[in-house]
Amino acid sequence: MGYSRFYLVLLLSICVGNSLASPIEDQERDRITQLPGQPKNVGFAQYSGYVTVNEESGRSLFYWLTEAPVSRGPESRPLVLWLNGGPGCSSIAYGASEEMGPFHIRPDGKSLYLNPYAWNNLANILFLESPAGVGFSYSNKTTELYTFGDKRTAEDAYTFLVNWFERFPQYKHREFYIAGESYAGHYVPQLAQIVYRKNKGIENPVINFKGVMVGNAVTDDYHDYVGTFEYWWTHGLVSDSTYRMLRIACDFGSSQHPSVQCMQALKVAVVEQGNIDPYSIYTQPCKSTASLRRGLRGRYPWKSRAYDPCTERYSDLYFNRPEVQKALHANVTGISYPWKTCSDIVGNYWTDSPLSMLPIYRELINASLQIWLYSGDTDAVVPVTATRYSIDALKLPTIINWYPWYDNGKVGGWSQVYKGLTFVTVRGAGHEVPLHRPRQAFILFRSFLENKSMPSTS
Repeated sequence: MGYSRFYLVLLLSICVGNSLASPIEDQERDRITQLPGQPKNVGFAQYSGYVTVNEESGRSLFYWLTEAPVSRGPESRPLVLWLNGGPGCSSIAYGASEEMGPFHIRPDGKSLYLNPYAWNNLANILFLESPAGVGFSYSNKTTELYTFGDKRTAEDAYTFLVNWFERFPQYKHREFYIAGESYAGHYVPQLAQIVYRKNKGIENPVINFKGVMVGNAVTDDYHDYVGTFEYWWTHGLVSDSTYRMLRIACDFGSSQHPSVQCMQALKVAVVEQGNIDPYSIYTQPCKSTASLRRGLRGRYPWKSRAYDPCTERYSDLYFNRPEVQKALHANVTGISYPWKTCSDIVGNYWTDSPLSMLPIYRELINASLQIWLYSGDTDAVVPVTATRYSIDALKLPTIINWYPWYDNGKVGGWSQVYKGLTFVTVRGAGHEVPLHRPRQAFILFRSFLENKSMPSTS
């Protein structure tokens, strides 16, 4: 009997030991030792790899974690999940590689350089390629790529988080935020709603969820239409007659698909706008962008798939290199298609997309979560006017009225603080605020994490 007890204790200790060791082993498998072309002695840890979100179909999502530098104490910094939109566009291509990630890609598509305004100087940043079929994320059941929509994307992202925290238990109970831009204006609040609801009733939830931040966000179809057409007209991009035609022909979000008359009016608007970059109306478009000006199927027909600075091309070159994929522990199953910044299949066959996120925002505001929305004010795709109309529809009391915020004595943008929501504009920034105004975006992110209003003195 003594031996039985001894062996029972031994077996239990082995099992417990294995359960404790397993996440560490998984972490070490995901650790990035050195990316091709990476600068030396970067001073922070990186991890990347796959987390399975559905065993039956083999759906696995690819992530890239860039921790805060050791000198800044990553163990005391919050965790921020970053999501790009599309739908169908890669957070690795955009967020990580040309916006707030620690490395940007040189034009040769082979070497990297440090981003001085990388957000991992302030927090541990977790980039996620979502849903499956985007970037390196995949499903063994390829027919699934034609059936994604908002609901499953949010559910899979939540499953990813739960499983990821099991692999990285040191992040359990860490302050956690969700951030993103563009169509992540759907992803972020929908995922936030799931996290909030799952946390309700749990005394010590694993996910210590604090709030959300979204830039140039697709929020509410009615206000997105009204605000976008108004922006075009007030910025001299379309004629008076076309503006009137758009106001009459487009039904402002009452249906999933615009009418024939609306599509005709939009075609006229595109011709009148000419060869500009709608994502940043005052900067030169990258050459041969015309081929990339594809309308997104569905009810956002004026939106092409993603911002197209030339930096997008550098991502294509870099992430398709076999040695880069090996260093990232990516493409381990040998997917049958090249890595792309955006998936046409996922984007074009998107299934469900609610007309408005405003009901979710009301729920999150009532939950006293921290909510910040921001807008680059030179974006004609999801413009500042659209976001302002959406916020106005929430009918929130104003705490601090509209005011300029400053960076080194210069106006960086404007802000208004409402009860339950902070809105910030970034002056001169396009759709991808950290790409066009990296320093101002860094100040914005710091203020968000500190939950302090933007600096109001010059």
